[in-house]
Amino acid sequence: MTSTKVAGIPLAVVGGGLTGLIATAVLAQAGHEVHLVAPKAASKDGRTTAMLNPTVEMLDAAGLWDGIEEHSAALKTMRLIDGSKRLLRAPITDFEAAEVGLDAFGHNVPNNLMCERVEQVFTNMANVQRHAALVSAAEVSSEGVTLQLDDGTELTVPQVIAADGRNSVLREAAGISTRSWSYPQTALVTTFAHSLPHGGVSAEFHTESGPFTQVPLPSIKGTKHRSSLVWVVKPEDAHDLIDLDIETLSMRIEDRLQSSFGKVTAERGLQAFPLTGLTANRFAAKGVALVGEAGHVFPPIGAQGFNLAARDISDVIATLADQEPGTEAFARAYNSRRLADVNLRTTGVDIMNRSLLTDFLPVQAGRVAGIAALRNIEPLRRFAMRQGLGAR
Repeated sequence: MTSTKVAGIPLAVVGGGLTGLIATAVLAQAGHEVHLVAPKAASKDGRTTAMLNPTVEMLDAAGLWDGIEEHSAALKTMRLIDGSKRLLRAPITDFEAAEVGLDAFGHNVPNNLMCERVEQVFTNMANVQRHAALVSAAEVSSEGVTLQLDDGTELTVPQVIAADGRNSVLREAAGISTRSWSYPQTALVTTFAHSLPHGGVSAEFHTESGPFTQVPLPSIKGTKHRSSLVWVVKPEDAHDLIDLDIETLSMRIEDRLQSSFGKVTAERGLQAFPLTGLTANRFAAKGVALVGEAGHVFPPIGAQGFNLAARDISDVIATLADQEPGTEAFARAYNSRRLADVNLRTTGVDIMNRSLLTDFLPVQAGRVAGIAALRNIEPLRRFAMRQGLGAR
C-alpha cells in the first residue's frame, strides 16, 4: 500500500460527475491544492443541464465557460402550461428574462461538453492531482479524513468535499443523517428534433402524473431545431413508453407538446430514473462538506437541482475564505450558509410536485390561484424570477 500525506492544507474532492469536476476546477482556480478522487467516466453522459446565470457567472470566473456558450442553447422564456384535464386549470404563464433585464435566464449545456471543458482546464494545473480510483473506505479522526482507495492508495487530508452522490460514502463516514422519501413517479429523458424553432422557450407542461418539460438544445450538423425532454409519469406507464418504437414515441411527444414545436422526431429511446427525494440533516461535519446530490435530491422541476449544487460549491469557496478547513468552525459556517437555501428549494419543489399529483380540489384551486397571481401581478412575477435564479 502506498501512503500519501500531503503538506499544507490540501482538499480532496470525491466524485467524478459534473458537480465533482466543477468543484475541483473552481477550488483549484481559487488557489487551493486539490486531490480529485474519481475514475475516468466509462461512458459519455448524453444528458444536458440547464445552467442558470449565477452558475454561468461562477463558471466564467473560473475560466470554464470559454467555448461553451456557442454550443449551448439560451433559455429566454420559461413557460408554464397546464396540460391536465382537470376541472380547474391554470392559465399559460410566461416568465421572460427580458422582464428582469437579462438576455437569458441561463443556458442548456450538453454534459459531455461541460465535462470535457472542465477536465481540459484542470488537467495541466499544478495544484490538481487526480486519483483515478474509487473510495473503498473512509475514516474520520483527529488527524483528518483518511481515504482508502481501491487502487491501494491511502490519502489523508483535513477537508473532503463530498460530491459522491445520493449514496455518499463520505456522508456516512462523517455520521451525517438524512431524510429520504420516494415519489410514485419515474422520470423519462430523451432528446428530439422538431420542425419549428424553439426561440429560447422552455415549456413545462403540468400533467396529472407530473411535469412534462421541454428544454431548448443547440443545433447540430443536419438538425437545426432540437430540445431535450424530461417526462415524469407513473412507474407503470414508464414501462409502456420505453417499449415504444421511435416513430410512435415521436408522435406521443408531439401530442403532449400540443404540436407547439411542429413535427417531432425522437433522436433516441427513453432512459428511466425513479424519482426520490433526500436532504441531509447537516451539510458538513468532521472534515466532510456535502455538495450536490450527496446533500440534496429532488424532482427535476424549475431547473433547480444542479444550480443548487453550484451554490454549494460557491459557499464552500466562501467558507474557506473565512474558516480553516477541517475545523468545527468550518463545518458550522458552511452548514449555516447552506441550510436555509437547500431546505427552501427542496420544500418548494416538493410542494409543487405533490400538488400536481393530488385530485383534492382545494389544493388544485390553490395551485391554479398561485400561478394566476404570478401571471397577473408583475412585481410578484419578477420576484419569483429572481428567486428562481437563486437570489438569497
